[in-house]
Amino acid sequence: MPITGWFFVFAALALILGSLFMLRDSASNMRIPEDKLEKIRKRKAELEADENTKDQW
Repeated sequence: MPITGWFFVFAALALILGSLFMLRDSASNMRIPEDKLEKIRKRKAELEADENTKDQW
């Protein structure tokens, strides 16, 4: 394989690995505001209560 082919193979690998490392580093930085967390918890409780009432029938 010519040098250009190897260059493209290494460039593609570098892009893939760089993207994966960036994704890993940014995954832990996602913070949800407290008001949205409270809204999520309330909605989850409503859905669980609704499921419990449907299961009783």
